[in-house]
Amino acid sequence: MTVRIVTDSSSDIPHDVAKELGITIVPLYVTFGTVNYKDGVDITPDEFFQRLQSDPVHPTTSAASPGDFADVYNKLSKDTDEIISIHLSKKVSATWDAAMRGRDMMEGTKCRIEVVDSRLTTMALGLISMAAANAARAGKNMQNIIDGINTMIPRMRLYGVLDTLKYIVKGGRLGKIHPIFSSILPIKPLLVMKEGTIMPTGVVRTKNKGIDHLVDMVKSTLHIKEIGISHSCADEEVKSFCERVKSILPDIKPTVAKLGPALGVHGGPGAFLIALQQEVSETITGGEKEHKLSVQLPSLQSIKESILQRKPHSGDSTNACVSSPLIA
Repeated sequence: MTVRIVTDSSSDIPHDVAKELGITIVPLYVTFGTVNYKDGVDITPDEFFQRLQSDPVHPTTSAASPGDFADVYNKLSKDTDEIISIHLSKKVSATWDAAMRGRDMMEGTKCRIEVVDSRLTTMALGLISMAAANAARAGKNMQNIIDGINTMIPRMRLYGVLDTLKYIVKGGRLGKIHPIFSSILPIKPLLVMKEGTIMPTGVVRTKNKGIDHLVDMVKSTLHIKEIGISHSCADEEVKSFCERVKSILPDIKPTVAKLGPALGVHGGPGAFLIALQQEVSETITGGEKEHKLSVQLPSLQSIKESILQRKPHSGDSTNACVSSPLIA
């Protein structure tokens, strides 16, 4: 029997791609007020971002339940006796734990289920899940696929730029900082995924400079095999980026997807993230060249310190800005 691949909706895999590859996507939940929606089932990315901007209540996201995973595993076990379930980093979500407990609920069945912590999210997780599904379709056995996944994980790079600080602040992902600063500061946060957590790594003044930074990441990363893009931007912006990538890597066509609620709740509209998969055949110390720009960008901490040096208007107060993981 063919090994079946399961992932969660934080992977941002387009549904038509998942269907073609036979990937089962377990939806995470997004909550507006007291109403829960299944990501990609009850609410689309476009609907989510429209509501994110208009609803006075900032939404939250949560993992699928162990029962959700058990239901998926039980259904798939009727057609296979081997399942690999690949999920977003357990450092930023309870999804991996829920999948493990869902597997435990399947004890007594003959189906072998392996749950993998990808230490990634969005299209970095998506590219790994897609590669695993292709390997399964090619007839690879379960252990070979798992070995391939474990080889790919440290060779994935995830970078991004946000169009605004607003939604990170709303979600409490920069600690306590006066809301006025998220609207007056003309900065765009740069992101990187490191050791299982997405964190701010610097800022640029404009979105175009942020996109330039992502292009620089493509140029300086060694032996790229695949590129994935997750975004909540205008299609023209994505098209322009893909054309720039084509001029650098003409043989690679990026997989493009709309960013879902898992990261979108913190990134907001205008977010742009890229996942870079490096060739497995190369031994690359550190994964890529050192990414040092010729012009050093100020960190969020330095911006915070600069703000604190200014005297606030009467009645205003500002607390320390502390970075924390961007997915709950």
